[in-house]
Amino acid sequence: MVREQILRHTREEIPYSTAVVVDSFKEGDPLVRIEASILVERSSQKGILIGRGGAMLKAIGSAARREIEAFLGTKVYLGLFVKVREGWREDPAVLDEMGLGKPER
Repeated sequence: MVREQILRHTREEIPYSTAVVVDSFKEGDPLVRIEASILVERSSQKGILIGRGGAMLKAIGSAARREIEAFLGTKVYLGLFVKVREGWREDPAVLDEMGLGKPER
């Protein structure tokens, strides 16, 4: 849901080479706490995602939080962090972390 909002808010500015990794998911009362990292490949992409004064990241996070709250049926704290990881799409460790690694035979 976070990645969907990235694509909706940035349109053509950010290529489809972004990924979202959930760093922590803690269910609590009265809310669920989710912290996630948005991976990009270049510093310029990071700047676009954060936006002037953090406005773009706030818009992305707010829209994603509303979708997640509707899906889970509870209040959600969503903490987003933008990280530059050059070549993350070719890094087996990152792909494994996202569950996209090659299956073992």
